[in-house]
Amino acid sequence: MIDLTLHDSGPRSLRVREFYLGRQPILDRNQALFGYELLFRNAPVGPANITDDLSATAAVIAHASQLGMEKTIGDALGFVNVDASVLMSDIFSFLPREKVVLEIVNTMPATPEILGRIRELASHGFRFALDDVTGENEDVLALLPLVDYVKMDMRNIPLSTLSKLAPRFRQEKKKLVAEKVETREEFKNCLDLGFDYFQGYYFSKPVIMSGKKLSPSQLAVMELMTLVTSDADNQEIERAIKRDVSLALNLLRLVNTPAVGARQRIDSLSQAVTILGRRQLQRWLQIMLYAEPSKRGHSMTPLLMLATTRGRLLELLAGKLRHNQREVADIAFTVGIMSLMDTLFGIQMEEILEQIPVGDEVRDALLHRGGFYGDLLKLVECIERIEEMDNHIVPTLRDLAMSTDELVELEMAAFEWSDNVVRYAL
Repeated sequence: MIDLTLHDSGPRSLRVREFYLGRQPILDRNQALFGYELLFRNAPVGPANITDDLSATAAVIAHASQLGMEKTIGDALGFVNVDASVLMSDIFSFLPREKVVLEIVNTMPATPEILGRIRELASHGFRFALDDVTGENEDVLALLPLVDYVKMDMRNIPLSTLSKLAPRFRQEKKKLVAEKVETREEFKNCLDLGFDYFQGYYFSKPVIMSGKKLSPSQLAVMELMTLVTSDADNQEIERAIKRDVSLALNLLRLVNTPAVGARQRIDSLSQAVTILGRRQLQRWLQIMLYAEPSKRGHSMTPLLMLATTRGRLLELLAGKLRHNQREVADIAFTVGIMSLMDTLFGIQMEEILEQIPVGDEVRDALLHRGGFYGDLLKLVECIERIEEMDNHIVPTLRDLAMSTDELVELEMAAFEWSDNVVRYAL
């Protein structure tokens, strides 16, 4: 139970039911991570399902605070939706104000009580965003002076309207956030209009380039992965790593991240190969493929974050569902991280699988979302796109005999692991 004291109606008690959580990256103009919007849904658990926003927000805030907001959002800002009942409640003591932006839902009327409450919370250090703005009505104009961010949804607003509103809000010194940016063209249009931040999965869509070849550094990593997965001896693997100095240095840095959990510092390549073992070494090479473009000044960090989160969540799900089967969890990680390689390389997945030898189950999961690993991958993709796909999550969880509570805990663990890896990988 969470007891929430509401300003206008005395104590009110809400039972927090099962819910699930998604987080969507918000990127800056250089496509570096700026924040995450935390998206939450109540799972339909019998006829007593609570659907009001207050219970959902309370559930997320309580859960995130129990597990630690830093696990959910790392060093980024967290954008959290609030409606009138949430605003007028006393749940804000759960939240670290310096890490949070409160998103005011667009259906909220700007009453004197609401405006007063926003001013009060702002005086305590909370920041606000106005969500899903499509024009300048009376409520928007009343709320505008109190917010730092204005969010506009690319699905709900034509470009002609956008090009009128963007300069108007920029004139008011508001930071502009474009939501549901799904294509590179939409991203470019919003850049041209002066938007500051971008939310959506345009960066994870493959831009296929026919005849594209991998860079020398990517080829070196791929060749090394082939050696690691074959029966090559450790000395041969070491020699291959030493041929590329930057590869050797990056690998040593990566294998000393807290995410590896090594009991001692690994100072040499022979130690790395011996202590980690083949499967762990393969994992860090896969991660290096995503980290490499970022080192050359290209903005692939969001893809690295998405791939590592996806890989780790698949691994944790597989470990939970098939415990004591280490190999199954390792294969699940590979499926997760390889599932974005078509975007990374700009090459069709079929072509990638000709260059990287994988088993039939992995191939089926990556090409057709088939089998056990394909089911896990579909589930994780639905969580990433929770707004459009949330009705698919609960049936899939039911098929996997997993509760939403278990899913959220695994998600939190995957978020934290990925944030750790990315911090060391770049």
